[in-house]
Amino acid sequence: MKSIDYRTNRHACYLLKYHLVVITRYRRPVLIGDLKTRLLAIISELFEKQWKCKIIEISTDKDYIHVLFEGMPQMQLSKLANNFKTVTSRLLRKEFPEFLAQYYDTDDKPCFWSRSYFICTDSEKSEILIDQYIQNKKTD
Repeated sequence: MKSIDYRTNRHACYLLKYHLVVITRYRRPVLIGDLKTRLLAIISELFEKQWKCKIIEISTDKDYIHVLFEGMPQMQLSKLANNFKTVTSRLLRKEFPEFLAQYYDTDDKPCFWSRSYFICTDSEKSEILIDQYIQNKKTD
């Protein structure tokens, strides 16, 4: 039987896993090359250091990203998702201005990510399926 590694803090014992999916604005195929590499580095920094999450799996294609991660009970998922989109968009537009200059919304505001996102909880049973799904979506 598989041993479950629960997390603890001063007031709780927990195991909270989430699956976050974010797509680029208008599904533009921009998650490639150096930009993709930098995005993955920003995600590691943001999730692990700022939000104190443990990344289990990450997968990207040219127009979307999947992140499977563990979080804490105090974490507000909507704030994490919006912070993720804001920080990554700002840093990538700053570091790749020549590449992303062409991607502006209809009202001349820079937009990198779609306004929406998908997030769901992950149970022990569904983790295997989600992990397999993300592994199958990986591209080089």
